[in-house]
Amino acid sequence: MSANVTEWDARHREGRGDSPAEPASIVSEWLPLLPAGPALDLACGTGRHTLLLAGRGQSVTAVDWSGTALDILESRARKAKLHVSRADPATLAQSRTRGIRLIQANLEDIQLPYTSFSLVLCLQYLQRSLFSQMAGALEPGGMLLFETFTRAQLNYSGGPRNPAHLLEPGELRTSFPQLHVLFFRELHAGQGIASLVAARRGGERPKNEQ
Repeated sequence: MSANVTEWDARHREGRGDSPAEPASIVSEWLPLLPAGPALDLACGTGRHTLLLAGRGQSVTAVDWSGTALDILESRARKAKLHVSRADPATLAQSRTRGIRLIQANLEDIQLPYTSFSLVLCLQYLQRSLFSQMAGALEPGGMLLFETFTRAQLNYSGGPRNPAHLLEPGELRTSFPQLHVLFFRELHAGQGIASLVAARRGGERPKNEQ
């Protein structure tokens, strides 16, 4: 991942003047049902979902490896008159800070704190080694919303081309055995993408937790 951060910085700089992207449809569809407590937006990019959640009064920790993306997110947050601050990866567990916390970190090295978030978002990013940490980071009753490309995307233009960054058919449905699946779908029309919404049952310790 670190080898690609310069490339991502360049992409974000090119699109700096563009209007913010619309939230993913899965986030918009589920927004009324998502917990309003502390949220974690992994691989947040320029923050389309961070801004959406913060706009409804939610505290959000937004993590990305691209400093340029976080600069753009900070600028947009200030324009929207949302409280925004920078933080160190070591402070990840301090999830109840007001407004938006921006953390620049390599997700391949990060350690997510246990039972610290009501909501974890991860969209258009695949790092299987984080799956158990995502489940463990949820408070009892917390929810995970995950969406990214599948191998079916190779049939369409755009999106990642490296098979290592693509989900196998049906893989996402069983990737979080610690959680209760509330919603799952795979799309193969115009793009290959899988979406999952899952919850940690109240009072349960996730199975297979590391």
